[in-house]
Amino acid sequence: MPMHSSISRDDLQILLHEADIAARRLVRQLRLPRTDLDDVRQDLLVDLIARLPAYDADRGTLGAFAGAILTNRATRIANKVKRERRMYGATRISLDEVIPESDGLTRGDLIAEADGLSALFGQPVDAFAAAEERLDVERGLGSLEPADGALCAALSRTTVDRLAASGHGARSSLYRRVKDIRLALTAIGVRAA
Repeated sequence: MPMHSSISRDDLQILLHEADIAARRLVRQLRLPRTDLDDVRQDLLVDLIARLPAYDADRGTLGAFAGAILTNRATRIANKVKRERRMYGATRISLDEVIPESDGLTRGDLIAEADGLSALFGQPVDAFAAAEERLDVERGLGSLEPADGALCAALSRTTVDRLAASGHGARSSLYRRVKDIRLALTAIGVRAA
């Protein structure tokens, strides 16, 4: 008999527990950063909830059903991650990763602005494109309010999270300002980064 559209609190706890176990196992097996745990758990839960109407209590327990669905989804995630690693390299590089014994510097802090992602992927830097981009940035900053220009300058050195933590406003208001700045720059023809 298929499961009803609403689930009990106990059933929900079973689903959350099974998803948590599967997510922790997958993160550990793939050696993913701990920060990916919530994303993996959410991905597993979404798939499980989508398949929940197919649960038949006469064929087994909810925990066993959830375990089978989560194992299947975890296998698909693992295969995808392994494909990406083969395609892009064995390790995952994060520009936000803090370098040990560096007083909080991240990998992104060590890459020159002119190099961009080419420093990570070994791509050549086009000097003409870089010059045009620099001119666009200067033209765009000249059209902004001084406070917005200061925010752009600050964001070139740090993240929104760090700005919010240092008392420059709430993250949500900073993101709204960035959205407004991007719209203003797009309106004058400066391509958003």
